[in-house]
Amino acid sequence: MAIGEAADRAGAADETAVAGDGTLDRTLDRTVGDLTLRIDRTLCVGFGDCVTEAPEAFELDDEDIAVFVRPEAVERDRLLAACRACPVDAITVTDPGGSRLAP
Repeated sequence: MAIGEAADRAGAADETAVAGDGTLDRTLDRTVGDLTLRIDRTLCVGFGDCVTEAPEAFELDDEDIAVFVRPEAVERDRLLAACRACPVDAITVTDPGGSRLAP
């Protein structure tokens, strides 16, 4: 595993934080170019369609829940297609203006 990959995975592993209301926030956010990607780990049920579409960008962790690998390594159109492939809309993508591009 390359050093950059280890850093990416280390950042992705930190998926829970306590929100202001005391609940656990189980989301992962990643900025790729001008896109903001979010995986809502409470919605993901592990179908793996994102992994099928872009295995460089996503993988399923030990809980069979999607996490980021290297989404910046995937061209924009294929990354958007992978995010849109999620059948439960657990992955969202927004542009700099806040417009949702996926799902």
